[in-house]
Amino acid sequence: MGSRVEQFADIRRDRRVDALSIRALAGKHHVHRRTVRQALESAIPPVRKTPQRVAPRLEPFKAAIDEMLRADVDAPKKQRHTARRVLARLVDERGAVGLSYSTVRDHVRKRRPQILAEAGKPLEPGYVPQTHPPAAEAEVDFHDLWVILRGIKTKTALFTMRLSYSARAAHRAYLTQGQEAFLEGHVYGFDRLGGVPCEKVRYDNLTSAVKQVLFGRSRQENERWIAFKSHYGFEAWYCQPGHEGSHEKGGVEDEGGRFRRNHCVPMPVVDSIDELNALLEAADDADDARRVGNRSTSVSQDWAFEKTLLRPLPGESFDTALTLTPRVDRYAQVMVRCNQYSVPARFIGHRLQVKLSASQVTAYDRNSVVARHQRAVGKGAKVLDLDHYLEILARKPGALPGATALAQARAAKVFTAEHEAFWAAARKAHGDAGGTRALVEVLLLHRHLQRADVLAGIAAALSVGSSSADVVALEARKAADRRGAVSGAYDANQDGCVASLAQHRVTAVPADTRAAPSLDKYDTLLGRQTS
Repeated sequence: MGSRVEQFADIRRDRRVDALSIRALAGKHHVHRRTVRQALESAIPPVRKTPQRVAPRLEPFKAAIDEMLRADVDAPKKQRHTARRVLARLVDERGAVGLSYSTVRDHVRKRRPQILAEAGKPLEPGYVPQTHPPAAEAEVDFHDLWVILRGIKTKTALFTMRLSYSARAAHRAYLTQGQEAFLEGHVYGFDRLGGVPCEKVRYDNLTSAVKQVLFGRSRQENERWIAFKSHYGFEAWYCQPGHEGSHEKGGVEDEGGRFRRNHCVPMPVVDSIDELNALLEAADDADDARRVGNRSTSVSQDWAFEKTLLRPLPGESFDTALTLTPRVDRYAQVMVRCNQYSVPARFIGHRLQVKLSASQVTAYDRNSVVARHQRAVGKGAKVLDLDHYLEILARKPGALPGATALAQARAAKVFTAEHEAFWAAARKAHGDAGGTRALVEVLLLHRHLQRADVLAGIAAALSVGSSSADVVALEARKAADRRGAVSGAYDANQDGCVASLAQHRVTAVPADTRAAPSLDKYDTLLGRQTS
């Protein structure tokens, strides 16, 4: 059956051509005579009337529901009545019986916008379309991004910078939303976009930039953020606090969701943040070919024109790392942002300069790097390097079996099966203390020899039943010499065999034909002395 418009057209045609009566037309088209009269009066069918359904059980409570919804007009958004709360109050306070949730929900959905309109507060605010000149503005925000990092579901912070004109964007993932990540993201974003916007960059009121929200658009900014803006030469524009200001940078708000849906579903599976960022960079490059909305040009074509108008990048770099000077405690650790990191034991009691970036913690003694760690996630974590405790363990070998640094080295596969085998052989040969000290001497070799060479030295020593650290050192240097990595002043065996003293042991000692020593001449001297 066709539409009502087609039905009305057929009725009118039969009346015009065949001059059929109303009764005949109703019989031919199987409709009521009232419908025939409507068709003959107008070619456009009348609007169907929607019957007003009555909810007799809800009727006595409509005034109470309106009272609750009117109280919501001035209430905070997150403390307004839901349909479920309205139903609960009707049951508790007015003894409502037999009301269904769906009945209350439909009535609340209908009445809430009407009551807001009566109070002069429409449910949906109006918006004004905007035009963005080339190279004038950009927008920045953080979005949550979940990934499978080393087999664990982990939430990362997705930094997003988007040019308002061309819509070219830069995305970077970090384990934190701290100021270090905020500044590093800007450096990466400006570098990818090829310059700095000439007018302003739009932001939420992030604590990395804003210390205090003042009246209107005025903000008290962080001094480090002020220095960063001055270095790159741009102005920051802050949105209104809360949900009301989110539309003021709607481009980057939509960009975060679009990017995650298109490139991060299903969740990326990576072994490191660097690997994740490589995937995000490839996704950004692929997005350059897309078209935004109804544009006839691609993002890359618009950006090719826009980048010629951007302010050039400064010639000097800006140090985005935060500099701290913590004191090293008696456990050879420094406290950085509620996490502890190890440094060499010789600095216990000293203050070191520590640079904290979004991904690394680096400790300096004057201009020399003495420790470098991956930044820990969360709070209360310990990141320890076994090498930093070797001098202490040489004096206290009993502390090694339960050392946290050893457990972390095993988990990171830095303390390998070769080390375990040597330690077991050394303890069997020299006892627990002596064997552990021999292991410490072997671990010290890693400071000036390649890891592969030390492991080769351990394997060579164990192959001849030796648990001597000196044998390991000798064989490790021979392995390095064979690779050309170390130039030694000794001649190494070209065949690569391990020298074994047992093979060169003399089987029979020859007879000694010399005369036995005599002390007669010394006796004469004694005689003279007594006389």
